[in-house]
Amino acid sequence: MHLSIIIPAFNEERLIECCLQSISASLTANDRPGFTSEIIVVDNNSTDTTAELARQAGAQVVFEPINQIGRARNAGAAVAAGDWLLFVDGDSILSPGLLADILQLIEDGRSVGCGSTVKMHGLPWWAHWMLQLWTRVSILCRWAAGALVVCRSDAFRDVGGFNQELYAADEIGLSQQLKKWGRRRGLQFVILTRHPLDTSSRKVQLYSAREMASQILRVILHPRRSLQDRTQLPIWYDGRR
Repeated sequence: MHLSIIIPAFNEERLIECCLQSISASLTANDRPGFTSEIIVVDNNSTDTTAELARQAGAQVVFEPINQIGRARNAGAAVAAGDWLLFVDGDSILSPGLLADILQLIEDGRSVGCGSTVKMHGLPWWAHWMLQLWTRVSILCRWAAGALVVCRSDAFRDVGGFNQELYAADEIGLSQQLKKWGRRRGLQFVILTRHPLDTSSRKVQLYSAREMASQILRVILHPRRSLQDRTQLPIWYDGRR
């Protein structure tokens, strides 16, 4: 089994090294006969040293000039050689336990892919409540969080990858497509819960509760218009880091 780990990254010089170190440590901890991997960082038109730091860490670096998360993920998948694709955000930490659960799921052969629950540190009460709500929805609907999506490469290509018409929530659409692809072949798409992905809470630190609420309300009231226009998604695209 060859696993391609794909990291979309826009101006992640503060966090990309920790992400890559966690991946290397998790791969070492889960080394086994017949298991190989590659790490691909997609430089999504960064203006900082993200690409240089990724190369220094031994990752393959791909450049995607259009600043869009789905397009960056697809650019990484386009050069990936793996039987399976693991997309993880550059502000996240991949633990050995979570990778072990992913590899076990792959080896069991009963799944087309998976997501995982996530954890964030230092959240205020309202953000903690929102995360708990998302966790329940994610598990119930089997929707992967964008910070981690894993799937068979043939399934990913058959369903067309991430929807490049969307600037956010494209992981939900992909989850739905993978579930349909899997059902036709007797395979499931699951959300792993034993080892939540440790991901950054920086959005909560950088944006006020009012800004976050305004963004969420805009998406709820005008989903198509908001998700297809990056100017309507400042929390994802205004460049605040």
